[in-house]
Amino acid sequence: MAGFPRQSRWHAPASTAQSSSAGIQLGPNATRLLRELGILDAIASSAFTPEAIFLFDGVSGRKLATVPLGAHAERRYGAPYLTLHRADLHAGLRASADALAPVTLTSGFDVAGIEASDETVAVANIDGTMAEGAALVGADGLWSTVRKSVAPHAHLHFSGHTAFRALLPLSGLPSPFGAPVVGLWLGPNAHLVHYPVRGGEALNVVAVIEGGGDAQGWNRAGDRDSLLSGFTRWCKESKSLLEQAGSWRAWSLYRLSPLASWSQGPITLLGDAAHPVLPYLAQGAALAIEDAAAIAGALAAQPHHAASAFAQYEALRRPRATRLQRTSRRFGWIYHLRGPARFARNLALASRNEETALNEFDWLYGETTLSSPRPRAGV
Repeated sequence: MAGFPRQSRWHAPASTAQSSSAGIQLGPNATRLLRELGILDAIASSAFTPEAIFLFDGVSGRKLATVPLGAHAERRYGAPYLTLHRADLHAGLRASADALAPVTLTSGFDVAGIEASDETVAVANIDGTMAEGAALVGADGLWSTVRKSVAPHAHLHFSGHTAFRALLPLSGLPSPFGAPVVGLWLGPNAHLVHYPVRGGEALNVVAVIEGGGDAQGWNRAGDRDSLLSGFTRWCKESKSLLEQAGSWRAWSLYRLSPLASWSQGPITLLGDAAHPVLPYLAQGAALAIEDAAAIAGALAAQPHHAASAFAQYEALRRPRATRLQRTSRRFGWIYHLRGPARFARNLALASRNEETALNEFDWLYGETTLSSPRPRAGV
């Protein structure tokens, strides 16, 4: 919860980031902001800079295309493309926030009720304690409690896809799994992603299949047999990677009907609470970071008028979030093509020029209009 101009407070639920495998990819659009805030140095030792994205056909095992990252992406966009464990990102954010005198972090706050007036927002914890401020920012994810106060009739729709994740030691894995790259394998009704985390000590593996159950939460035990059944026709290399994981965590993927508004007076939403995006562009966390920067800029410009600042923030951010949601859904459809459409996709990818492979992502990774000025860490 953020109060302006009172002392800033964030009440966060206990983190589940230490669960087995919770990797994250941060494109230059996100790392540029983290650098501006002084957070990039805090995560440098645990982050990994992949040299490229390798795209494979999951059935034949044939490499289809290379998208250069590493130094190439940093020169092009002025910031690196990083992969890391969510717990390491959380630790860096926490350390940076702890260093700011006006910030107090309180964990284990479970929202039981919200009352808002034109100037004050009061939030009740389930234990009966209260928090109060001039504004409330709901950054509480897909299953947002704060969203119920902004859009009580919002409805989540199961996408029909289920994601599974696992973490493997990187040492000793054969190529291309041991390579310093993001691997993306495309196949009928499923796809597979892997990339180094923990500074290159571990490999985060995410497999997405069509099917599965309509279940809340992102950290339930995954059924190994159900996962492997989605990859029976795949090449032995990809299947061997999946078989190495002894256990999996699973989560169902959802879409949210567009909200009429992300805000209600001095209450607003950011990230997945406002506009959840399917994971096929690896942009969920990056969008939330962009949102946070935009909110900070809007509140800096109107510190005593949270409702007006939140309206400005939404007007600025909604077009980009909507474009990303649509593009991500389209990429998910492309990843899972089968039959003649799969062969056409593979031919199109194989014909790409590696030097220009990033061109279509300039709108995503390049400079993004957020707001100006944005507050920097320590200011």
